[in-house]
Amino acid sequence: MLWPLLVLATLGLGGQIAAISSFSFLGLGVQVPLAEWGAMLAESRYHFTIAPWLLVAPALCIFASVLASNLLGDALRDIATPEARS
Repeated sequence: MLWPLLVLATLGLGGQIAAISSFSFLGLGVQVPLAEWGAMLAESRYHFTIAPWLLVAPALCIFASVLASNLLGDALRDIATPEARS
């Protein structure tokens, strides 16, 4: 009974990370003194021609954390239902 909740939580975590980053990118998240990946992306847009790594680093972190969350959820699903593996 616990396995479906764990799978659902980890798969939902990726969506929440993307949503929070999106809101922060639009200026609806945390404000400037606090660091957040979406805010870092929004701030680094203006410096992309001079320092493109400022844009690439938070984008890769968002991508990696969402991917890791989804892969963890997929692995938990495989553990919970071994007969559903293909």
